[in-house]
Parts: sequence; C-alpha cells; structure tokens
Amino acid sequence: MKKTLIWGAAALLVALVVSLIWVARLLEENRRLSNNQHALLQSVTLYRTEAGASAARVEALELEVVEFREFRARDAEEIRSLGVRLRRAESYAVTASESRYEATVALRDTIILRDTIRDTVRLFADGDAWSNVAGAIRGDSLSYSLSSVDTLRQVVHRVPRRFLFFRYGTKGIRQEIWSSNPHTELVYTEYVELRRRGAK
Repeated sequence: MKKTLIWGAAALLVALVVSLIWVARLLEENRRLSNNQHALLQSVTLYRTEAGASAARVEALELEVVEFREFRARDAEEIRSLGVRLRRAESYAVTASESRYEATVALRDTIILRDTIRDTVRLFADGDAWSNVAGAIRGDSLSYSLSSVDTLRQVVHRVPRRFLFFRYGTKGIRQEIWSSNPHTELVYTEYVELRRRGAK
C-alpha cells in the first residue's frame, strides 16, 4: 500500500512537471504570436536622427524556420542561393532606400579636332563625399555617370515592458536602422527573427 502511494505520488509529480513545462511552452508561443500580430499591425516608422540622418524603426517578426520556409519561400530561396543553410540563419532583414541627388552644374565647352572636323563637347561634373555625377553633352545627346555610396547601420534591441516607472522583461524586439548618406531616404525596412522550435 505504501509502495503504491509512493509510485502514485511520483507519477503525479512527473505529470505535474510535464504539465507545467507544456503550459510554459504554450504561454511562450502565445506571447510570440501576440508579438507577431502586433508587429504586423504596426507600420514602419521613418524619422530623422539628431544628426539629420534618415532612420527607420520596425517591430521584429519572430518566425520559426518552418514558418519562414512556408510563408517566405522566395526569401528562403535567396538565402539558400548564398550557400547558407536556413536552419543556421539567426535573422533576416530587408531595407530599401532611395538616393536623391539634385544639383546645378556648370557646363564647359571642349573642342575636339578629328581629321579637320571640329566638334564641341560640353562637359559637367559635380559631387560630394557620397554622390558624384559627371557627363558630356554631344550634339543632342547626353551621357553621364552617377555614383552613390551609402552605409546602412542597424541595431536590434529588446523593448522592455513598463509598469509605472519600472522596466522588466521583454515586450518585443525592435530594429533601428540608419543611413550615413545625407541624400538617402529610407523607404522600407523589415526584420524577421528566426527561431528553432522549442527555443526560448
């Protein structure tokens, strides 16, 4: 009788521990799905930093690898084409930017002599540390080259929950991205965090 009670208590304890682990996983999954729903309903926030650089903020999506493979098949294929196994990827981010460079440039005439044929070519060039434009006007045609250099920097951080003045836990994950080129405007960004099933 005593042995039966001990075995029964042990079985009950094991069942309780398994149930608690199962409930904790369900709560974690519920939190992840709730954060994803919140992230999908939020739009990208575009703003300027104190230094005047174009910046963007977006809430992160947390997808399991199988979800990413199913719902982002094209992105998964691009990752695979780089020789990276999707199960080893930690996160995936997409950022789109547009560089606008407007300037008024002075034209100068250059005379070219070819076999006694005189041709006038008008040249122009302008630029700065980030963007350069140069070209030539011959008759009724314009040929030019435009180059733009940019560095995008990003930081991914956890957003804490708040209660009055206290901060605790993690409410969500957020990506902040900014450009070094003053001619660049960020127009879109997206951040997806990949997680393994059962990972916390």
